[in-house]
Amino acid sequence: MLVVGLMSGTSLDGIDASLVKIDGFGTSTKIKVIKSIFLPYEQTLKEELLSAMDKKRSNVEQICSLNFKLGYLFADAVKKVCKEADIPLSQIDLIGSHGQTIYHLPNPLPPLTKSSLQIGDPSVLAYETKTLVVSNFRAMDIAAGGEGAPLIPYIDWLLFRSKTKGRILQNIGGIGNCTVLKKDAKKEDIIAFDTGPGNMIIDELCRTLLNIPYDANGEIASQGKVHHDVVSKLMDHDFFKKSPPKSTGREEFGREFTLKMIKNFSDLSSKDLIATATYFTAYSIADAYKKFVFPEAKIDEIIVSGGGGNNKTLLKMIQSLLPDKKLIKMDDLGITADEKEAVGFAVLANEYIHQQKTNMPKATGAKEFVLLGQLTLPPYGDQKKLLAKTLLP
Repeated sequence: MLVVGLMSGTSLDGIDASLVKIDGFGTSTKIKVIKSIFLPYEQTLKEELLSAMDKKRSNVEQICSLNFKLGYLFADAVKKVCKEADIPLSQIDLIGSHGQTIYHLPNPLPPLTKSSLQIGDPSVLAYETKTLVVSNFRAMDIAAGGEGAPLIPYIDWLLFRSKTKGRILQNIGGIGNCTVLKKDAKKEDIIAFDTGPGNMIIDELCRTLLNIPYDANGEIASQGKVHHDVVSKLMDHDFFKKSPPKSTGREEFGREFTLKMIKNFSDLSSKDLIATATYFTAYSIADAYKKFVFPEAKIDEIIVSGGGGNNKTLLKMIQSLLPDKKLIKMDDLGITADEKEAVGFAVLANEYIHQQKTNMPKATGAKEFVLLGQLTLPPYGDQKKLLAKTLLP
């Protein structure tokens, strides 16, 4: 199967697209990444998305429009990754699209209902590419009582389990999340949860204070002073007191949180605020391990992926807090930190058409294992033949 995986994360930097050759399914899965690309969002679109995610600024007309606008951008990403790989679009068997999370409500107060919304309409994607699309991966887990997050633990287990080592797979995107794989872990053994903010607060500080999108390589943080008393106050947030399964997002650690941080600690310089926010991310990750992971599993390696894997200052801070653990970048294992999630959604789409249940009830809180994803057929062609080819017994 030739599958394109698409991911647009909470960092709102753009679209990751990976073209992957996948043989088999389940524990027999073998993958080869053929080509990965990144399409950055224009600043105007990024601002539009940030506005749509803000309760005070959002409106239904804006979200309605963005749903289709992103569908066309996702389709462009598929066409571009195929072109750069020199593979005709017509040879692609399947697309796995996560979409762009607009709002995530894992534990709402009444009268709101547990829910999550990802946009980037799959019909637009299927029409533009004439290809089968699997999307909306979170909904069925939520229907089964889960939080719909995290989604990547199954991929971590499938691709990175080890018979000899205990591993933590730590993704640092806008939000940080970890998958814990005990030595020779079975699917039922997996522990996974969101650790808290990843790059989200750092990026928002850079945008608000310095008018730049992010702290490249952690250069700014390396020049600032960490204020540990501020970190202690930030760690008082209710999220860190909860036990897994748990998930979070921009609703808790986005612009509102960051503006409050700037206001409450207005005596700190921009560099000090960014250094402190970077340490806050590192500390929240290490604290989560010490509370919820190390008592349950012997860990030998921590494998870091996501944009945060490129922040040298953040990685140094994590290593300093966990001096007896080996920190490895995902790149060293054959999949780059930036492409891991896009590759993951290609694999999740492949698992869906092979009718493999890929949620992790221990991680999400769901009542049972369920199929994740929804199918959108292309607009014409021999659809019976297409279904027979892809929806395998």
